[in-house]
Amino acid sequence: MLLTDVDGVLTDNGVYYSDAGEQMKRFSIRDGMGVERLRAIADIETGIITGEMSGSVIKRAEKLQIGELHLGIKDKMKRLEEIMERKKITWDEIAYLGDDVNDLEVMQKAGIAACPADAMSMVREIAHFVCENKGGYGAFREFAEWLIACRND
Repeated sequence: MLLTDVDGVLTDNGVYYSDAGEQMKRFSIRDGMGVERLRAIADIETGIITGEMSGSVIKRAEKLQIGELHLGIKDKMKRLEEIMERKKITWDEIAYLGDDVNDLEVMQKAGIAACPADAMSMVREIAHFVCENKGGYGAFREFAEWLIACRND
């Protein structure tokens, strides 16, 4: 299973606000194809764990048919352990893609940890795989293709 953060990984870390609040986030279409290819080619499920509550993330997850969508999560470790228990999987079966300090604890335990090129330096230091692409600009797809290649070797 590949789990990912949203802001700074699936998005370019920017958000558009109006007086009504958050309006839009930018997602990469290529990253979406990565979700589809993981499922179809490598039988790898994708999930999202984010501290944010965002309608645009819900819409994106629905479009990509991501079943494991967890919004407003402040304790990512606890939520991931709940997912692992429910799905009967181990840390060795978890890949995690994160970009900031709130991802560090999970990344340190995941079987494979990855980050976008523009992740915070402390995250890049512990990642097994540092993408060449930035968050929101194909980092997820790059990691997905690497996982697919590893799975098919």
